[in-house]
Amino acid sequence: MAKQVLKAPDGPPSDVERIKEESNYLRGTLKESMEEELSAGISDDDNRLMKFHGSYLQDDRDIRNERAKQKLEPAYQFMLRVRTPGGVATPAQWLTMDDLAQKYGNKTLKLTTRQAFQMHGILKWNMKQTIQDIHQSLLDTIAACGDVNRNVMCNPNPYQSALHSEVYEWSKKLSDYLLPRTQAYHELWLDKEKVAFTPTVEETEVEPMYGKLYLPRKFKIGIAVPPSNDIDVFSQDLGLIAITEEEKLVGFNVAIGGGMGMTHGDKATYPQLAKVIGFCTPEQILDVAEKVITIQRDYGNRSVRKNARFKYTVDRLGLDTVVEELENRLGWKLQEAREFQFNHNGDRYGWEKGIKGKWHFTLFVEGGRIKDYENYPLMTGLREIAKVHTGDFRLTANQNLVIANVSSRNKRQIAHLIEQYGIMDGKRFSALRRNSIACVSLPTCGLAMAEAERYLPVLIDKIEEIVDENGLRDEEITIRMTGCPNGCARHALGEIAFIGKGPGKYNMYLGAAFNGSRLSKLYRENVGEEEILSELRVLLPRYAKERTANEHFGDFVIRAGIVKEVTDGTNFHD
Repeated sequence: MAKQVLKAPDGPPSDVERIKEESNYLRGTLKESMEEELSAGISDDDNRLMKFHGSYLQDDRDIRNERAKQKLEPAYQFMLRVRTPGGVATPAQWLTMDDLAQKYGNKTLKLTTRQAFQMHGILKWNMKQTIQDIHQSLLDTIAACGDVNRNVMCNPNPYQSALHSEVYEWSKKLSDYLLPRTQAYHELWLDKEKVAFTPTVEETEVEPMYGKLYLPRKFKIGIAVPPSNDIDVFSQDLGLIAITEEEKLVGFNVAIGGGMGMTHGDKATYPQLAKVIGFCTPEQILDVAEKVITIQRDYGNRSVRKNARFKYTVDRLGLDTVVEELENRLGWKLQEAREFQFNHNGDRYGWEKGIKGKWHFTLFVEGGRIKDYENYPLMTGLREIAKVHTGDFRLTANQNLVIANVSSRNKRQIAHLIEQYGIMDGKRFSALRRNSIACVSLPTCGLAMAEAERYLPVLIDKIEEIVDENGLRDEEITIRMTGCPNGCARHALGEIAFIGKGPGKYNMYLGAAFNGSRLSKLYRENVGEEEILSELRVLLPRYAKERTANEHFGDFVIRAGIVKEVTDGTNFHD
């Protein structure tokens, strides 16, 4: 049988490829655009490049129509995403983010599902100072968005054990190793001198791994530590699963080809689960990650962006072919995958004691939004804690927060502030609410078709009535909502999931696995709140009465024949 000749799909390059080609390694005309004073916005080309610098231009859609009537340009503002490998920030960094949100943002912080900070509402004139202040705190926004490797995720509480601490260090090494090498970020935002390159050395010296065109689309990496799959490792382009022997890290199982995004009405797009392809030692993961990325660089779809993620490259070329190509590039073969087991993917709330006598307090942050609510001064409380905290903060993949590495001496003071400001550990809420995730959506996301972050808590209020009536308040069920099908809240891994279709309308999905190993399935299309509650008034009582011992809701709806099992994204639309 003839060896397959690998190649990227045919077709003219997308417009984004032109923008990257002409950008001079992500510089474009951003300097001129950001200094132009006639508009609060920037050109479409420069907005594409801004993603590589960690930002998106947005506008307040709540007032878009009114401003148009007044013949004003949209209320342009920037979202800025801060790269925090493994979700770790010092108290000083937390205070910097808080201060910048108050000074330049909308006085809130968003904890993302990739363990990063997002700030919203930053005006163009304040962007450079904001990024410089972030840099002064030893954080940055480099590659937080764009067609490159994004923030590397890992278990949010590495001080829980020596193993978790070691895994966190690998996540940092991966994140730094895979950063773009261009100096554009430093020149544009940090006033570094422009570096001159000759045409003959540009590609090897500027971007030795990414090349001039970078990747066809974004690339995501996450590290999971069994038995917890809190980072949804199978949703990643490259997932690494920590393997231990006698409580020591011996290496990682490697999984490739995951991703959550799709397009409504286009069956050529779908969410997908990463597949485990083998095992490598810790020292080999940088090489593995780099070579996987170069395969996507060389063979990903640069013509049709909605088919450009690595999952489509793997499915088009075939898993065995990609593994063979990976091992050829590595010059060595992956070992056989080791056994592992995931049994949960949620956070552990309240106080927990870890190694070295340190304590950790995990609090529930609904929708990941840090702000002062009416009768709940969450942002103020965390600010006061940060002033006295000597450990660190850890952002979880479920949009929650760990006040981590608290010394026994400092625990009493932290606990007093937690009580004083009424900071909630999640235990007072239903298990359904504790397991909820929502993307930002309206009013700032330009892709949003329906509400998510602002609406899911309201919907859960009403679902909880059904939950309580059926004795399910403490039953762990994952529920996720996104305003569009792009998957920022990893909707396809929710046991109950809603994907925005239009104002007040959602596609309703059921049947994902609680441990993140199975996708959900479309159950009802284009439904509003009344239909959603009507369906759950039937499904949740059935679950309460008919479930077997320790059976999760997602498993029940499969066993009961309510939806079909989906273990591969290529069957998602069947």
